[in-house]
Amino acid sequence: MADRIKQYIAYVDGLLESEDDCIDWDEESKKHLVQIAFFAHERLIHLIVTVVFAIMSILVFLYAFGNFTPAIGLLIFALLILLVPYIKHYFLLENSVQDMYEQYDKMLAKAGKKAFVRQGKYKR
Repeated sequence: MADRIKQYIAYVDGLLESEDDCIDWDEESKKHLVQIAFFAHERLIHLIVTVVFAIMSILVFLYAFGNFTPAIGLLIFALLILLVPYIKHYFLLENSVQDMYEQYDKMLAKAGKKAFVRQGKYKR
């Protein structure tokens, strides 16, 4: 999944940098919305899995305070080792989907439609 999302973002960046006037930005933005939905769903699933995995890790850690055995220690170690890639992958998905939102806004701007393009920091 990580390779797929990176390749897709690179593909869209290439489209956005292209000076080709033959690109149908309306059609490309519709396709992009579909991909955003796929990756946003994947992000949600990974969030749920990561949170459940983190809760399990905490529960095993708390259980170990009263009933520590070498097997429980090994389980805690394994859970913590596995939690790192889960968190890393979730953040890759989160940041990539955020990048795809910005790409979508740029596509709308190229299509001549009104789009929200963030400039600078937000002021309240």
